[in-house]
Amino acid sequence: MPGLGTIINTAAIVAGGLLGLLFKNLLTKSMEDTLLKASSVCVLFIGIGGAMSQMLKITDGALITSGSMMLIICFVLGGLVGELLNIEGAFERFGAWLRKKTHNESDSGFLSGFIHASLTVCIGAMAIVGSIQDGLLGDASLLCAKAALDAVIILVMTASMGKGCIFSAIPVAVLQGSVTLLSRVIAPVMTDAAIASLSFTGSVMIFCVGVNLIWGKTIKVANLLPTLVFAVVYTFLF
Repeated sequence: MPGLGTIINTAAIVAGGLLGLLFKNLLTKSMEDTLLKASSVCVLFIGIGGAMSQMLKITDGALITSGSMMLIICFVLGGLVGELLNIEGAFERFGAWLRKKTHNESDSGFLSGFIHASLTVCIGAMAIVGSIQDGLLGDASLLCAKAALDAVIILVMTASMGKGCIFSAIPVAVLQGSVTLLSRVIAPVMTDAAIASLSFTGSVMIFCVGVNLIWGKTIKVANLLPTLVFAVVYTFLF
């Protein structure tokens, strides 16, 4: 059934978040801080690992780098478009609306948890490729694998950052559901090269999320989201 993968993924995020809330009640403030730092470091290295797997190549026994120019061009253009559209502001307004509607106005960490968790589980090739497979072939296996990973990530993030992380299920449902519905249109564009570029830039953005988690909000990651579109376009132009 097309769409089943997104349903499972969304449910897994909610389940992981609810378990995280239960776990959070058992933690002291010091434990929460340590858990947040530990999960932040993991997010950093998930981003680094994904980026390095695309950037580093072995040719004739020598380790070389590739994709630097693509990375620079796509991030500069993506950042400019993101700033013009103010995507970060839209995320914050939606998060503030959710906080109000769920009567969590007193939760100071709600908005931060929602934004950081949403970006962590939405960015990446697995979400796009898995949704296309689900829509075209009815194959939800890749999204099920993503669901298991997301459940663990959201469990840990909710335990350290609060219930705002649970609502990352909403952008995941919207993004992956939309890609599944439009899979026949998107599939021809997602060549192996396009997927590699998407994975590369997406991993760098996940690294940026980790930077924000550890050092505070220093990068407007949501405003970099158009970078993913430019990364795909770049593969067809160069």
